[in-house]
Amino acid sequence: MKALQINGYGDIQSNLGFKEIEKPVISDNQVLIEVYAAGVNPIDYKIIEGIMKKVRKLTFPALIGFDVSGVVIEKGGSVSHLNVGDEVYSKVPSDSPGTFSEFVAVNADVVSLKPSNIDFVNASGLPLVGLTTIQSFDKANLKSGDKVLIHAGSGGIGTFAIQYAKSKGAYVYTTTSTKNLLWVKALGADRVIDYKTENYLDVVKDIDVVYDTLGGNYTEDAFKVIRKGGKVVSLAGDLDGETSKELGLNGLIRFILKLKRKRITKQARNKTAYYKFILMQPNGNQLNDIKSLVETEKIKPIIDKVFPFSDAIDALVYQKSGRAKGKIVVKMK
Repeated sequence: MKALQINGYGDIQSNLGFKEIEKPVISDNQVLIEVYAAGVNPIDYKIIEGIMKKVRKLTFPALIGFDVSGVVIEKGGSVSHLNVGDEVYSKVPSDSPGTFSEFVAVNADVVSLKPSNIDFVNASGLPLVGLTTIQSFDKANLKSGDKVLIHAGSGGIGTFAIQYAKSKGAYVYTTTSTKNLLWVKALGADRVIDYKTENYLDVVKDIDVVYDTLGGNYTEDAFKVIRKGGKVVSLAGDLDGETSKELGLNGLIRFILKLKRKRITKQARNKTAYYKFILMQPNGNQLNDIKSLVETEKIKPIIDKVFPFSDAIDALVYQKSGRAKGKIVVKMK
């Protein structure tokens, strides 16, 4: 089968290439999916550039890609909830990527039937952003009436998170650029802040939850806008102690990370606030929940651009550019 592989750390275009490799052989609890479309995510280019190698070091050549939609063509003997011919979608585990391939083997418990009212391209853009958002807001215990700030409302995560937070009954603040104001407002956000003309720190006050998708100063500044006892869930900030242990990092690295997040720890303590770096896990049951939200039209997938499989490297370069409004997808079939 044809697959996109990482051949080394560094520049995207210089370290990716297509290769013919053996089709995966499934185990008893897996399904083999013929890939029709694969979602592109920032984690993909970060892995290529070596940003994630402290967490998981690659052996080259390595497969790439985590989001998939397609059709089950084989199933293991212990798989009961899926059948050959089922149209499915999934976010594959972090230690077994490979959705930028013609076929991928996936543990059946992290696979769900895809929403029946959308095609494979739209379905492939949902798993990672959807699961990350659901697990983040579960950690924050987001509930109806809560006020939440979602940074980067026009991105892949932001477009899903706005719709999901509104489905939970939250009041949503979000940030975006001037050209995307009306478009993001149409997703359901209550207060859209143009970061080119407004400072969100002057607008957002005493809120319940900050969904930090940007990291850096945005993580620290989150504590300026949450109420006492508020919550900050981050995809890009410093690792908290609990997550460092979950990743199996050694004591020295955990100590260094503790020093690195000292300012965040202090600010969280001053606000009696909760801070958590989100380490998303694949979850078939939550994909079923997303399926229901899409089928009842509470959430609509937002796709920016679709690339053919032959142009998958260009898709990753485009993802890194940060210009996407919604998700980028690689289409195989």
